[in-house]
Amino acid sequence: MPPLPPTSTPPTRGSAPRAVDPLFLSYPLRTLADAALARARELGAAHADFRLERVRSASWRLRDARPSGTSDSVQLGFAVRVLLDGAWGFAAGVDLTTDAAAQVAEQAVAVARLSGGISRAAGSAERVELAAEPVHRDVTWVSAYEVNPFEVPDAEKTALLADWSSRLLAAEGVSHVQATLLTVQENKFYADTAGTVTTQQRIRLHPVLEATSVDGRTGAFESMRTLAPPVGRGWEYLAGTGWDWDAELAELPVLLAEKRKAPSVEPGRYDLVIDPSNLWLTIHESIGHATELDRALGYEAAYAGTSFATFDKLGSLRYGSELMHVTGDRTAEHGLSTVGYDDEGVAAQSWDLVKDGVLVGYQLDRAMAGLKGLGRSNGCAFADSPAHVPVQRMANVSLRPAADGPSTEGLFAGVENGLYIVGDRSWSIDMQRYNFQFTGQRAYAIRNGELAGQVKDFAYQATTTDFWGSMTAVGGPQTYVLGGAFNCGKAQPGQVAAVSHGCPSALFRNVNVLNTQQEAGH
Repeated sequence: MPPLPPTSTPPTRGSAPRAVDPLFLSYPLRTLADAALARARELGAAHADFRLERVRSASWRLRDARPSGTSDSVQLGFAVRVLLDGAWGFAAGVDLTTDAAAQVAEQAVAVARLSGGISRAAGSAERVELAAEPVHRDVTWVSAYEVNPFEVPDAEKTALLADWSSRLLAAEGVSHVQATLLTVQENKFYADTAGTVTTQQRIRLHPVLEATSVDGRTGAFESMRTLAPPVGRGWEYLAGTGWDWDAELAELPVLLAEKRKAPSVEPGRYDLVIDPSNLWLTIHESIGHATELDRALGYEAAYAGTSFATFDKLGSLRYGSELMHVTGDRTAEHGLSTVGYDDEGVAAQSWDLVKDGVLVGYQLDRAMAGLKGLGRSNGCAFADSPAHVPVQRMANVSLRPAADGPSTEGLFAGVENGLYIVGDRSWSIDMQRYNFQFTGQRAYAIRNGELAGQVKDFAYQATTTDFWGSMTAVGGPQTYVLGGAFNCGKAQPGQVAAVSHGCPSALFRNVNVLNTQQEAGH
């Protein structure tokens, strides 16, 4: 039997005792906030908030163990958002002076007056009402990491990626290797007219290696990349904390060689054991986006779609089997969407989205919570830069493991004819998050409870409720992995956010599987 992907334990709340970057603290944070908020009050704003951000992003790229590109950029600026006569106003600036902060506040108020007037002229009676939130005074939060990757010399980063690439290139059958490392340090200072003041620092990174095998005679090729997920950790992740890199790099060429020789899948209906390295993306697309309340109410219809999980179905929609327990979580340790406080000053929380298979909650910001009378926001407001307004963004949406659930091998035992799917690849889903199709890095045939070698050219297809309704077994905590992505897109103008999704391995019965080569030939 091939080695199973590395696993991690379910997340717990916590943060490392790290200090906020002194450079960020050297900016006149309070002075600028005081100037902006005072001016907004003078002009009649019922609510105003100030957010100053410094976001540093860097990347290193190697091809065949040789550097092919690097980048290192910083976004620095501030934003003022106001609520005036039930309408939002927003403006941003980059000049870190009190005069500029007051002027940006004036611009935000002018935008609120204009947008409110347009709304009233159009006959709309809708007014923004913010859900109440306790005041959080002078609090600091730093994400859980040990070594800031920006404190590691660039030469050391390049050397490690080159060493890993060389290991793969030395293996028989590997023709090319692409290596990438993305790192982000995000600092935010927030203050509002209610008295909340927060200072935060988040670190995240994503290393990827992809090996390609090319048939010199025919030109045919196959590729396979590492399964290690992006994480809210520091440089220690590349040193083996949370992932066994040596094991994965040793296994990858063997698995790639097997994939090259694997037969094409026979289309039909199969029982699927889906590994967390694949299932996280299905969760993201079919649950994460579908349970954003702004989407469910139609606010994203012009760009990123709507949701079949409409508000009238809250508390009644049978989303999946009774084994299905999905949470939204802004507190998961090492989660990419984990914060201390969101961009509206709301403290991070964890809550149920789907319980016993039924839709019981949504992801909310303060305006959405206030609009539908849902009580307190669960902290899902986020802006990806100081130039963008906060919008409702995804929490770490995760499928909970069964406390006494089986191992991944234990899930195979109940399958006579099935597939074990590992790693994410391509995907497609409709605008309502209902009809979908997913592929993977690799798949193994399961025959009478045993793995029987790889197959390729596969994709599984279903509707969201049929798929989650077919889940008949959920793995235990020992199978749980926190996957995720750096590049979740939403809103107009577009914003990008990083988000994690945890899940165990799980068993789904009688799912339709396509042969992608046959479908492409039609």
